[in-house]
Amino acid sequence: MTVSSDDITGLLLAGGRGMRMGGADKGLQTLHGEPLALHVLRRLAPQTGPLLISANRHMPRYKALGAPFHAKVIGDTLPDFPGPLAGLLAGLRAARTPFVLSAPCDTPGLPDDLAERLAAALDTQHGDIATVTTTDAQGNTSIHPVFALLRTSLADDLEGFLQAGERKVRTWYARHKAVEVAFPDERTFYNINSLQELADLERR
Repeated sequence: MTVSSDDITGLLLAGGRGMRMGGADKGLQTLHGEPLALHVLRRLAPQTGPLLISANRHMPRYKALGAPFHAKVIGDTLPDFPGPLAGLLAGLRAARTPFVLSAPCDTPGLPDDLAERLAAALDTQHGDIATVTTTDAQGNTSIHPVFALLRTSLADDLEGFLQAGERKVRTWYARHKAVEVAFPDERTFYNINSLQELADLERR
């Protein structure tokens, strides 16, 4: 099966607590005068069909950001901000395509071939989930699990995993055939974890 962009729902993950930003809603913090979430939406939109925004606060603001992309805003079905897997579950349930491509709201430089390369890996390796790895100049490899292309058919299994009290993304991935795709430029996956990091990026 060849996966096309029309088979993929883009999912922007913006439902976290923003604890490392003092509780600020990370996706609404501005870079070059525009919310981080908007930067990511612009990168995701050409790579997918429908778009979803997973958010748990400031829903009207996210609806306004998503409107030009016809993006629907969805919230977690589980209480108390249980983490990115809850956002993934909401996306898998809401999607009407065979695949969901997830990306966090704090990575404004994500690559424009993310969907294409992850889809190719799923297709050739008959996987369930494709995720990202990068290697820095010192040869250290990093895994970026919330950048993922997933089959929507995994929703029931993920719901059971979360209802059992589990929360770790990579633990759930290990239950399935997950393939890792190496990307050459680690800077495209740079994520902003603090207001200081955001200010530093703004200056650069």
